[in-house]
Amino acid sequence: MKLLIVVDMQNDFIDGALGTAEAVSIVPNVQERIETCRREGWQIVFTRDTHGTDYLETQEGRRLPVEHCLAGSKGWMVREGLSRKGDPMIDKPSFGSETLAQYVKILKPDEIELIGLCTDICVISNALIVKAALPEVPVAVRASCCAGVTPESHETALRAMQACQIDILREA
Repeated sequence: MKLLIVVDMQNDFIDGALGTAEAVSIVPNVQERIETCRREGWQIVFTRDTHGTDYLETQEGRRLPVEHCLAGSKGWMVREGLSRKGDPMIDKPSFGSETLAQYVKILKPDEIELIGLCTDICVISNALIVKAALPEVPVAVRASCCAGVTPESHETALRAMQACQIDILREA
């Protein structure tokens, strides 16, 4: 079985509190990739960056003092049209998710691909966690379905993941 992990394709990261033009530009690619994977029978799981109203008091909030992805808010929601009712959603309070690692260990996919936001923060964190959880399973990141905080940090993150034996898929 193949697994597609859609990382933090939430309104706040696309065109909300922490949105970027690069994030907006990948939405059609992400939607197309999800649809292709659904047709091909892949398992799909979504992650959601999830914070409470105390966000600004957390370590992350003190370092990034921009409220975002507050549980239940419009900004926290996955972009409309990407997920379907019943798709697994993993809420994570930080960049990487131990719950995602446990999920992939139970699922035992033959292949894993990650797409989403932000390449240089949550995508790289979760790609490395998944690779550590299942070191013999091929893990890939599709570059055209990811965006970083900046184009430069996106490319830096892709190079770092490649150095850690994560395949970087450059085609759409």
